[in-house]
Amino acid sequence: MDRFSQLEESQTSVGSQEPSTTVTSDPVGRRREDRIVGASDGTRQLIAQASAAARTDLPVVLVGPAGSDKELVARAIHAWGPRSQSELEVLSCGSVPEALQSRELFGCAEGVYPAIPGRYDGALDRNARSTLLLDDLGALQEETRGRLRTALRERHFHREGEDSARALGARIIGTVHSEADLGLGDLPHHVIHLHPLAQRPEDVLPLAAHFLRVFSEEADLRPVGLTADARACLASEPWPGDVQELRERVRQAVRLAGDGAISAEALMLARDSEEIPSFKEAKRAFETRYVVGLLRRCRGNISRAARLAKKDRKDFYDVIRRTGVDPSEFRN
Repeated sequence: MDRFSQLEESQTSVGSQEPSTTVTSDPVGRRREDRIVGASDGTRQLIAQASAAARTDLPVVLVGPAGSDKELVARAIHAWGPRSQSELEVLSCGSVPEALQSRELFGCAEGVYPAIPGRYDGALDRNARSTLLLDDLGALQEETRGRLRTALRERHFHREGEDSARALGARIIGTVHSEADLGLGDLPHHVIHLHPLAQRPEDVLPLAAHFLRVFSEEADLRPVGLTADARACLASEPWPGDVQELRERVRQAVRLAGDGAISAEALMLARDSEEIPSFKEAKRAFETRYVVGLLRRCRGNISRAARLAKKDRKDFYDVIRRTGVDPSEFRN
């Protein structure tokens, strides 16, 4: 057994229907990065709690600091449950303007929002047979959160501008930074705590080895491993940015080291280098800037903006919705 097999003994694959404590070296049809990795008691407890939550349809709230991979755990719960054949949708509550949160979640009838012709299906409708992850649940304004609690209690909801009730079929998972942001009151639900990486140092080296293998394969490099001084460097770090900080540090170090082993020097250079956003983050930032620029130029006229973007009007509406930009802000 090589050093990577030893370090990956406590991994769980998100792509499987039932979690296991051991992962084969080459899981068929599963992305290597979609794993809960660790050797600590906290990680084993997390896997057990996520597995138990997956067997129910109750709402789940994941509590943990920024960077603690709450979305990964949410995807595990979805993948281990009966809805695994459908796609999980992530709605970033903090990126949706407060005035549009209710519309984005519950949808609206025709004519409620002049900028959106026709009826709009909200996230609860879109995920009637799937799982909806409400990232940063605490960012929802209290009125919207109250409507969500009512919908979960009564198992139905209303689109804005409609009197008829719609059945609530979506499975809800929310993420928050602290207990104070839970917001589900006395509704039956699971609460799962993700402990900061600083409180589970046993997980640092297994995670580093996992990320090293992932990013080496992405770059078509041979993952040689971590030198002794690199392991000592990793173990001594406080990791205020949690798992995401470790992930990015290893990603940068792989780029610096190439085919060689990762040294402490490479890790320190990676720490000091400018953080490079992920492709998804960079694409989202570009879309937002592009939409804002077009709408400002067209004074909020969506049809004109769509023509300038050489996109179908409906497709451009989807882009606007994805960015959370409100066209009415640009109208005189």
